[in-house]
Amino acid sequence: MTKDLEELERRRELVARMGGEESIAFHHSRGKLTVRERLALLVEDGTMEEFGHLQGHGEYGPDNELIDFTPKGEVNVMADLDGRRVVISGGDFTVRGGSASSSHGGLGQETRPAERAREWRIPYIRLLDAAGGSVRGFEEIGRTYLPDGNEFTLPDVELLNTVPVVSAVLGSVAGLPAVNACMAHWNVMVEGTSQIFPGGPPVVKAALGYDIAKEELGGPEIHTRISGCVDNLAGSEEEALAMIKRFLSYLPSSVHEMAPFVETDDPIDRIAPELRELVPDNPRRIHDARKLIDVVVDDGSFFEIAPNYGRARITGLARIGGYPIGLMSNDPRFHGGATDVAGGSKVMRLLQLCDTFHLPIVSLADEPGFHVGLESEKQGIERAGARLVAVTCMTRMPWLTMVIRRLYGVAGQCHHRPTGMFRRYCWPSGRWGSMHISGGASAAYRREIESADDPEAKQAEIEDRLNALASPFRTAEATGQDIIDPAETRPLIARFVADAQPILASQLGPPPMPYLP
Repeated sequence: MTKDLEELERRRELVARMGGEESIAFHHSRGKLTVRERLALLVEDGTMEEFGHLQGHGEYGPDNELIDFTPKGEVNVMADLDGRRVVISGGDFTVRGGSASSSHGGLGQETRPAERAREWRIPYIRLLDAAGGSVRGFEEIGRTYLPDGNEFTLPDVELLNTVPVVSAVLGSVAGLPAVNACMAHWNVMVEGTSQIFPGGPPVVKAALGYDIAKEELGGPEIHTRISGCVDNLAGSEEEALAMIKRFLSYLPSSVHEMAPFVETDDPIDRIAPELRELVPDNPRRIHDARKLIDVVVDDGSFFEIAPNYGRARITGLARIGGYPIGLMSNDPRFHGGATDVAGGSKVMRLLQLCDTFHLPIVSLADEPGFHVGLESEKQGIERAGARLVAVTCMTRMPWLTMVIRRLYGVAGQCHHRPTGMFRRYCWPSGRWGSMHISGGASAAYRREIESADDPEAKQAEIEDRLNALASPFRTAEATGQDIIDPAETRPLIARFVADAQPILASQLGPPPMPYLP
């Protein structure tokens, strides 16, 4: 076998050179790592098994000898990440911009990366740095073709209900890879080097007739703040890869396993007296929602998702007593904490994530209601609210709501679930109802107020009368609602999360509500 082994070694060397020294140098000059450098940073040494690595295009001489070889623009591996097996598919932009070759396909194809992750039941990571399809492919196959990509995209959809999927946008990503960026439970892009779009500036110029830069068209400013297509932004590729590791650390390898427990030195019975001073007496003043989160969860464990999008809602993953949880909170610094279309979208994705991978959800609620106004109406706040109500009611994972301050209207009811393991506590600072007393009094008592000799005094009189009924203790008298000392928040949540583990264990397997990206 000496001759065949020499041939194998030569082909491996040709694959390792990727797109060649000149292409790699150009790649580095743009501040980017190669796909193999990314893999070396991400996975554990000595654990990487590359598959499909000999696939590409060979050039042969008159005696059928290999003259040159161009590998495919993708590197696929199985490797260990933090002690468990994962599948990684990485685009290689040094080879034809990472675009797919139309010469690959047909009978006898080996298992694709997404299918392998599905069948092995292990997390799937995409390192995206590819331009998608290319018209060069038409010349390779001698024809055009009807788009039928869902035939091989179906496993990517099925994966969302089976294993954790993450996508890192590490360059200019267009076409199907841009969609794959969002076909994930979480994604990240890199400041200064990452963009996504269905078609780049040349396509925009041809279709719409105007020039636009890649960054302006599909950079982080667009997708982490306005569109919400990308969750998190990293300052470097190294930071993006570290974020991938941290996100996956909260999740099981598949829906058939429990989320990993991590030992903590932070006592679960820790009392936090500082929470008694968190909510100001003046209802027009705000509190620091992130301080609340940091005090409640295990020290340093909060991983925020989409911090720059839908900023009236905070969402993320954390640990309580070593157990992973999903966590959401209103942030009164933005829209007073009122849930808008963007914030509601974030919440729905978090609820689906927790339901799919068996994490209890904790809501730290200070909900003034759905965001009102003309812009909110243009964005379809009612339909967005209906979707949030539907997703809330269809979830099944254990759910705890801690009412910190306000809980009003239909948005308020989205912090409550009428089925399954649900628990609610309220701080003495809590106020609630179908709507705020100030705005509600103006509407409900309009005629009485307008006909009074002193309308302002009459409205104040009515509001004082209604506010006297708003004490949370009156609610407790009638309903049995538990009002707690804010300092007890962490121990009570920790007890609930521990009690939730047997319920979560009984829910292992695919979720009844399919995950939608």
